[in-house]
Amino acid sequence: MDLTGATWRTSTRSSGNGGDCVEVADNLPGVVAVRDSKDRQGSVLAFDPRAWAAFVRFTKAR
Repeated sequence: MDLTGATWRTSTRSSGNGGDCVEVADNLPGVVAVRDSKDRQGSVLAFDPRAWAAFVRFTKAR
């Protein structure tokens, strides 16, 4: 997967102490990428934008 041009942002739900952080790049066409901010060179999860939106809606409802 080509992540060139990905604009990563830290989740608003991540802890503010530099620990448990998740970063999301939702500016790429057709994909939302998610990674662990402590391992930026590590694996990236990729989601269909509709699936990601459904996940976000579900978690906000909790």
